[in-house]
Amino acid sequence: MLLAALVWLLLASLLWRTAVPANLQLPPVDFEAVFGRRAVERAADYRRLLRLLWLGLAAAQLTALWLLVRAAPRLEARLRGGSLLRGIQLGLVSVALLWAVWLPFGLASLWWRRRHDISRLGYADLVLDPWPRYLGEALVTAGAVALAMVLARRLGRRWWLVGGPAFVVLVGGALVLTPLVLSPRLAPLQDRRLAAQIEQMARQEGVGKVRVEVENASRRTTLPNAEAIGVGPTTRVVLWDTLLDGRFSRGEIRFISAHELGHVGRDHLWKGIGWFALFALPSAWLLASLTDRRGGIDRPSVVPFAVFVVVAIQLALQPAANVVSRRYEAEADWVALRTTRDPRAAESLFRKLSTTALDQPDPPPWVHVLLSTHPSLADRVAMARAWDARASRGEEAPRAGS
Repeated sequence: MLLAALVWLLLASLLWRTAVPANLQLPPVDFEAVFGRRAVERAADYRRLLRLLWLGLAAAQLTALWLLVRAAPRLEARLRGGSLLRGIQLGLVSVALLWAVWLPFGLASLWWRRRHDISRLGYADLVLDPWPRYLGEALVTAGAVALAMVLARRLGRRWWLVGGPAFVVLVGGALVLTPLVLSPRLAPLQDRRLAAQIEQMARQEGVGKVRVEVENASRRTTLPNAEAIGVGPTTRVVLWDTLLDGRFSRGEIRFISAHELGHVGRDHLWKGIGWFALFALPSAWLLASLTDRRGGIDRPSVVPFAVFVVVAIQLALQPAANVVSRRYEAEADWVALRTTRDPRAAESLFRKLSTTALDQPDPPPWVHVLLSTHPSLADRVAMARAWDARASRGEEAPRAGS
């Protein structure tokens, strides 16, 4: 056990490393002076209800799942088919219940986003548009339930030793393939000069050849965004057309593109799967231990309880996952600063994100811990200024090709 813990810590320390200097000190930022008091207050008002909805949804889903756990033996008696089929059915019922509980909260959130001119989706779109994602979640759930039940029958209480790595393969495969299979229809970027600049940055960051394409996101939102999707030769930078509608300068677009390329160049997708693997085995052990007390996960009526445990584990691990995410987002910012050498464009971009996305520059501590996957905008501005100060002292030499 001690050896396993030491190996775990060694692997975690390797994944924890980033290109951001360990001794980097972020200067203090007066976020009201940078972003403006009105923008700060408007963002805080917008985010307040969304956070309450998140808390309410988490509590409602756990409560609904627990009620299903208690009703599972009676529900199983009404199902047909063998034990494995009944377990899969109860797993799908659990997923459907989670979706049904989410729906009113999702509708309330959509109403709030529409009121603040963030979303352009209709209420029917909220239900109908994500059906490929619903189908994918159902398939992953069915596969996970079947895998756990079969392994538990064959290996008994030690099924988690095989189940943990198998879940990593299942979920990791879904993370890699989903953006490729479910990516929306894209169009080439018409601004060939900008596309050439982004392609040049990709070479600077060691990403290699990439395609630069545009997604028609304005039909559903006013939020600006960019993303890098694909793996290896399929990698491409996708700019939302909301980023190209005149609100953002060329320098700001270059910076956000360099940020996304930073995720690719620093292998953040694979490192994220690595972190998932590190937590999968102890989580599988905990799942096996708790379900064994109810007769074992190979019993169909125990499947809803297993789903309850998985959801609870996800909520419990979310602060840790957010820490890792914020660290990698900060690294992507740092890589983008080294690539573009344009901290003023970065700071300008972060100021605009506060007003266009209603992102609170300095959220409350509990929000930062539970919900924040990115550093605060105030911290991102501080990093841009810290990089600028280092560059002024000659500590950040120009990269090859810049």
